[in-house]
Amino acid sequence: MTGSAGDGQHGRLARRLRRETAGAVLFDSYSRARYATDASVYQVMPLGVFVPETVDDVAAALAIAREEGAPVLPRGGGTSQCGQTVGRALVVDASKHLDSVLAFDPEKRRVTVGPGLTLDALNAKLAGYGLFFPVDVSTGSRATLGGMAGNNSCGARSIRYGNMVHNVHAVEALLASGEKRRFGPVPGDLAKLDAPADHVALVRDLRALAEREAEEIAARFPKLLRRVGGYNIDSVSPDGHNMASLMVGSEGTLGFIAALELDLAPLPRHRVLGVCRFDSLGSAMRAAKPIAALDPSAVELADCTLLDLAREAPVFRATVDRIAAGRPAAVLIVEFAGDDRAAALRALADLETLIGDLAAAPDRPGAVRRVTDAAEQRAVWEMRKAGLNIVMSMKGDGKPVSFVEDCAVALDDLPDYVARMSDLFVRHGTRGTWYAHASVGCLHVRPVLNMKDPASAKTMRAIAEEAFAMVRDYRGAHSGEHGDGLVRSEFHETVFGPRLVRAFEAVKDRFDPGGLFNPGKIVRPPRMDDRTLFRYPPAPPGETPAPFGAALDWSAWGGFAAAVEMCNGNGACRKLAGGVMCPSWRATRDEAHGVRGRANVLRHALAGRLGDDALASDDMAGAMALCVGCKACRRECPTGVDMARMKIETQRRAAAARGFSRRDRIVGWLPAYAPWASRFAALANARNRSALLRRAGEAWFGLAAARDLPRWAPDPFLETPEPDGKPDVVLFVDTFATWFEPGIARAALKLLRAAGRRVRIARARGRPLCCGRTFLAVGAVERARAEARRALAALAPAAEAGLPVVGLEPSCLHSFVDEWPVLVPGPQADAVARVAVPLETFLLREGRGLPLRRIAVGRALVHGHCHQKAFGVAGDVASALERIPGLEVSPIESTCCGMAGAFGYQAETLDASRAIAGLDLLPALAAAPADAATVADGFSCRRQIADLAARPARHAAALLAEALA
Repeated sequence: MTGSAGDGQHGRLARRLRRETAGAVLFDSYSRARYATDASVYQVMPLGVFVPETVDDVAAALAIAREEGAPVLPRGGGTSQCGQTVGRALVVDASKHLDSVLAFDPEKRRVTVGPGLTLDALNAKLAGYGLFFPVDVSTGSRATLGGMAGNNSCGARSIRYGNMVHNVHAVEALLASGEKRRFGPVPGDLAKLDAPADHVALVRDLRALAEREAEEIAARFPKLLRRVGGYNIDSVSPDGHNMASLMVGSEGTLGFIAALELDLAPLPRHRVLGVCRFDSLGSAMRAAKPIAALDPSAVELADCTLLDLAREAPVFRATVDRIAAGRPAAVLIVEFAGDDRAAALRALADLETLIGDLAAAPDRPGAVRRVTDAAEQRAVWEMRKAGLNIVMSMKGDGKPVSFVEDCAVALDDLPDYVARMSDLFVRHGTRGTWYAHASVGCLHVRPVLNMKDPASAKTMRAIAEEAFAMVRDYRGAHSGEHGDGLVRSEFHETVFGPRLVRAFEAVKDRFDPGGLFNPGKIVRPPRMDDRTLFRYPPAPPGETPAPFGAALDWSAWGGFAAAVEMCNGNGACRKLAGGVMCPSWRATRDEAHGVRGRANVLRHALAGRLGDDALASDDMAGAMALCVGCKACRRECPTGVDMARMKIETQRRAAAARGFSRRDRIVGWLPAYAPWASRFAALANARNRSALLRRAGEAWFGLAAARDLPRWAPDPFLETPEPDGKPDVVLFVDTFATWFEPGIARAALKLLRAAGRRVRIARARGRPLCCGRTFLAVGAVERARAEARRALAALAPAAEAGLPVVGLEPSCLHSFVDEWPVLVPGPQADAVARVAVPLETFLLREGRGLPLRRIAVGRALVHGHCHQKAFGVAGDVASALERIPGLEVSPIESTCCGMAGAFGYQAETLDASRAIAGLDLLPALAAAPADAATVADGFSCRRQIADLAARPARHAAALLAEALA
């Protein structure tokens, strides 16, 4: 994508990067908008973006930037809370290509990695050796190790393993001079240091600075584990020290980290959790110190706000209901870990005794909930790890804002500190959310503010000034985990004093005298409340963005713009394993094709920063092109961003501006022309047998010649059988089952009757009913609305009478549940949404007497449709099939199949479709026995499996019907 602005104001820089490096050079306005934010409140448009393929590319880019007078900003996952990774600079994104394991010595428990490798990816590689890297940040699925080092990250288990600075053995960095330098342990006697003379001089100068400021360091540096502010000059010693400790926590201001040598730890064989419930936040804080004395590996706090918001998220609801029954004011999640399970269980028993002693009623039942099952422990930790972003799922303009959130104090001071901070928020007319690391006195607290309101910026500053002064009084740390960046660097003088701030400036100038790297962070920062740097800056005089006329109902979010703004930059969509989200990101590793990247350009477009009617532009279409509508973000994003629905709005706007293409009409209008086309099924199916027709279809309609199109059935499902007696269930037969695979509808009808149900087929006058999804897929919202109203007229009376509406195609059924309430809002749509149920879920609930027998197939592999996963019913398919005697059922852990309706048939997205399928699904099928049945309820999924895996796939209804006695 070139973008509407081309190379912008820095064309010479861009041209040189393209000519002299192999990396991707992104200077268009859309690319810059994607990198203008991180997970903080700040937004600064970069000069451009460079995605290097090799470290040599980085070295070349640094030289070019230096010669062109452009500052450089190293960036990993872009999940910084404090604005470290935004700035008016050339952003160098290490996350795509610089992600290799460069060396590994399991005997020494040491690994060398590229800066772009994520924590979770590294630990997945180490697990087979019984090792892990123990700095377990909550964003480990997308946080890069280079970024973690730059930030001196910590994690839930820092009470046992320490911070990054305690676990990085050495760093290889590119300096502003162009040199590549190794920073590692140095001896006390510098005559023994085998290094170039200028490196020895650097070490000597830093030791002289540390010696000169020794008294000030002793007096001013907080004596806490959780202290990550400023540069780590307290680590420099004449007796020997590790130079890597200065690079750790430097936030990309001293050099570009090219490689990291990390110390590893053995994986504990056993872990157990105790979840302690408290009636007040204060009582939880008073319990933190005695709990820490039990030698836990983690003690994590979650307050009632976090728990209530997590309960609203479908992915976390069951977990919260289990661990926080009775709606406590707060819980402490306490972990004990080690190689002796009996010892861990004894520690858990000690915890129960301790909490009982602390409680008003010593024998109060249920004060501690034991969590010893590994799967349940994972669920608890996933909920806790999402805490930073769960609290951001509040709808509306008021959000919990990160700026005083990770102050750290001694455990003795923790109860008093929490009480005083809570009072501080009340005095400023707000409230805070509390969670995180009670074990080390570092609690993430975010006051709720509306950062679009100028008054909130003033409140933000007032709270920051009072809070940091309070922390200084406790001799605590104002920056206990998330670093300095734009939000906290200004306050170093408050905490460290002016003399140490001058020392920090001396460190910066010694490493980077020309100010090449990430200016404005740690030293010489701007004001933290400079609204021109905010994500929602003041509008220029007389400029007001045009209101956006949404086609769907976004009132639950406060409007379409507010729904877009639910993306806070946390980057959960960038995870590379587990779950469904985000298929196109995983396949391309491009920021442009992740949920966060799309949300950023939408937000900029709505603010009028990307040109007139940017939502209808070709650039916006390109930004949305690889969104497959899987709905994974709706479920797996901690703030519930629904990019699939947002894409509908952009497609609708584009169609209004340019009309519908020939392919749009073939795809979208399928339900309308299907009755006519079906009469010529043999002729329509001839396309797949003719190379000429394939090529013509690609040239005229953009339908990939390499793909077989779905075959029209010679015997479509047009039956309208009436039940014997009053119906007690309605079967909705979708367009695909009607015209392409009618056997599925007949199998479903057979199953429901065998379960003793009186079935009515949902019908209307004229052609068969449709949910409207094909129209939505091309932005034909008004046609989709008309289609939905037509179907609603047939279904609403049954729904209002409480009859279940059973569906076969997941995307169609979940249109009733998810799209109809915003497409045709009202009580009728709500009624249908309440009773709509997948066939397998209905059979599990109602069909326990289904007479099933053993079949020839002994094993079935189940690929869940994305919408089944998004709405939490994918497991019902496997559960229903497990009722077939002797059948071994194995769910395939996979993301989207990659077909996604018409996506896999489009010539321009064919390669992306195949790449997505190749992430999980195709490798799983390639490893499966040839005689195993493959089950996929999605029509598109079955086509993808047939095309790319060369094995037939069946709907669960077909297999269940085969097993009927």
